[in-house]
Amino acid sequence: HSRRTTMKVLGICGSPRANGNTSFLLDKALEVAKAQGCEVEKVMLHGKQISGCTDCRKCHEPGRGTQCVLQDDMLPIYRKILDADVVINATPVYFWHMTSQMKSYLDRWTAFYGSDWAVHKEFADNMHAKKIATIVVCGDTNLATCDPVVKSFNCTETGLCWGGAVRASAQDIGDAAKNQTAINEITEMVTSLLKN
Repeated sequence: HSRRTTMKVLGICGSPRANGNTSFLLDKALEVAKAQGCEVEKVMLHGKQISGCTDCRKCHEPGRGTQCVLQDDMLPIYRKILDADVVINATPVYFWHMTSQMKSYLDRWTAFYGSDWAVHKEFADNMHAKKIATIVVCGDTNLATCDPVVKSFNCTETGLCWGGAVRASAQDIGDAAKNQTAINEITEMVTSLLKN
């Protein structure tokens, strides 16, 4: 199929704070993408009804990919993921892991896969061409605190294209705006993601 000329970058924010550090850094990433000619969209997970995966395995059946039995706000997000060339997942660290909002969303990615954990064939070309990246924000100055979350998002084991991660330290609202290192790393990561 013909490749569209304008890349689409989807940002998913797992923070419950609309004006928090994670949202700020994701906005920076999307600004970089927009400045480079991309179409961008941001989804705030907070306030959406996204239930946790129940492991019913209906979505593993052939031809049922993304046809989750849970009829909630994840269904339109599946379409946004499929339509995007790049997906940037951003979350703060809560109790040494991602937020509950982000965890429910990530677990529901199960619907892209069959029982053998290969991407459903109807999405295979699309998903294998997609780049996945993450921004993880912790209140700790030791950025290794972010590593368990980064590992959860590193989808290379499931056949997707890992685009990298930015780990940032920011505690109070406004701290991320002062973290020039993180802002620079985000600019570099996004610029790299947009190269073919």
